[in-house]
Amino acid sequence: MTAATTTDVWLVVGLGNPGPSYAGHRHNVGYLVTDELASRMGGTFRAHKSGRADVVEGRLGAPGTPGPRVVLARPRCYMNETGGPVKALATFYKVPPERIIAIHDELDIAFGTLRTKLGGGDNGHNGLRSMRASLGTGDFYRVRAGIGRPPGRQDVADFVLSNYSRVETKELPFQVDHAADAVETLITEGLEKTQQRFNS
Repeated sequence: MTAATTTDVWLVVGLGNPGPSYAGHRHNVGYLVTDELASRMGGTFRAHKSGRADVVEGRLGAPGTPGPRVVLARPRCYMNETGGPVKALATFYKVPPERIIAIHDELDIAFGTLRTKLGGGDNGHNGLRSMRASLGTGDFYRVRAGIGRPPGRQDVADFVLSNYSRVETKELPFQVDHAADAVETLITEGLEKTQQRFNS
């Protein structure tokens, strides 16, 4: 992948569940990263006319430079229904799968670490599974924020739908900032440089 041109539109989707009761859950790290990116773009999430997602439209990059056009999105549905709103936004903004980035939690990566990749399976992640089904392909980018495996015999579903530990909560802003940096690098410099810089 080559660096983006200023005419390309990218769709960056933060995966999560809507509503305050889910806000602090490990499953919602994608929402946190899109919040950080919205802040960097100087935008505020607003309802898209489809009624199925909140979006921020703008450009990423240094102030005063014509950076790539980006649509940040947070679907207004539960994780397992993410694909429908993503497909609607991709159609509306004419964004092909190869310019879609999903930001999500990843059980198989330790907390505090990050991986980026293009394509792949869903590894049991309901949001990714829904996106693959609706888009008809898994060939979109993923920024995978590690949350680690549940301790002891805790059920995986209970673990992802629980709040970060006290220690993790202190470190979380650094992980979110790091993931937002990875999204920016992916869009502006391509996958190879992003993996070299951020995959741990």
